[in-house]
Amino acid sequence: MSLTDRLAGGASAGNGAGPVVDQFAGVRERVHRSVIDTLGTGLLANQADEAVIAQQLHALVEKALAEDETPLSRADRDMLARQITDEVVGYGPISRFLKDETVTEIMVNNHSEIYIERGGRIFPTDVQFANEAHLRRILDKIVAQVGRRVDESSAMVDARLPDGSRVNAIIPPLSLNGPAMTIRKFAQRRLEMRDLVGLGTISEEMGEFLGLCVRARLNVLVTGGTGSGKTTLLNVLSSFIPSDERIITIEDAAELKLDQRHWLRLESRPANVEGTGLVSIRDLLRNALRMRPDRIVVGEVRGPEALDMLQAMNTGHDGSLSTVHCNSPRDAVSRIETMVLMAGFDLPVRAIREQVASALNLIVHTERLHDGSRKVVRITEVQRMEGDQVTLQDLFTFSVHGTTANGSIAGELESTGLHPTFKEDFHRRGIPLPADLFAPR
Repeated sequence: MSLTDRLAGGASAGNGAGPVVDQFAGVRERVHRSVIDTLGTGLLANQADEAVIAQQLHALVEKALAEDETPLSRADRDMLARQITDEVVGYGPISRFLKDETVTEIMVNNHSEIYIERGGRIFPTDVQFANEAHLRRILDKIVAQVGRRVDESSAMVDARLPDGSRVNAIIPPLSLNGPAMTIRKFAQRRLEMRDLVGLGTISEEMGEFLGLCVRARLNVLVTGGTGSGKTTLLNVLSSFIPSDERIITIEDAAELKLDQRHWLRLESRPANVEGTGLVSIRDLLRNALRMRPDRIVVGEVRGPEALDMLQAMNTGHDGSLSTVHCNSPRDAVSRIETMVLMAGFDLPVRAIREQVASALNLIVHTERLHDGSRKVVRITEVQRMEGDQVTLQDLFTFSVHGTTANGSIAGELESTGLHPTFKEDFHRRGIPLPADLFAPR
């Protein structure tokens, strides 16, 4: 029986049968070491074409396996050749998932337990790293590409792959299960509003409305839980910014991809091992205000930079976009209040709420529903203060109509019948709004 067959037979290991024993770890290590010694690092340093490297590797692997005394079938030889190629030019056993466009997230719990997300649902896989040292070697390779390190003195790290995919890694002693890694994949092709319409995230009419809101320079906040599609929607909304405007994006890990030419990308930097060199989102935001931006797009507001963001929105930098983790538009307002207080200023809560009411125009809330789909479930206008509270008005809410034959949720955003106060901003900028857009259906 070939290794391929044995691995296929062990695919149920994640269901309680125990981890698959890799009987070819030794020969893989020997051949891998022989290949590296033969190729050296020069070939990779010159960024040779992956197909060229694969051809050379195949010949070298065949030669090394022929000299090794381990008996192998043709299927085993081919599999080892693919695995070693992934080791040299890729990221080991997870390389195939990085190339699979249907996989949106890769979750490595330890060297023998890997899960993926596909279509909004999580599935176990039948692949694994050879051992913990193998996983650590791949982790070191990933973080070294962006000039960072992960070791016992710096056991948590955020990094990104060359294609922009976001990587978080944590190792012992902080992770008791062994090294763990989570990769949020970055789409190779930049999604557009019609893609979100096709996926059922939003209707075509609502997509056009949000595009008009961006063109009208409304300050828009995209909210939702983890994995609900906030950054994807933010990226799509950014595409509606006119090409003649100067755009500055600020992110922890660069994920946004814009087509506009006048676009500057800023990325924060963590402190080094000595505890120095930290450049926070707040530092970048304050610097961006000196760079003559027409639009400021912050990937996510999660700390004291919320105060600077509100001040920017209130001092002529309208049309700004950002995201916030929360469970509802009302929770978003509460979170922003808390984050402003993290700036260290003893501001009255009412003053903070007045800043929020004056700065924000629209909150677009997203959710990942139980069928795995990601949808815009609420479009809410931020209005004036009433007493000590910020008034929110739902313009559109998601109504569930039922389920389809395959169990997917069927529904759409429906108007509440209320008209927004920012309609005057549209008229002032000469942007027409459909007369029946806010009429209840």
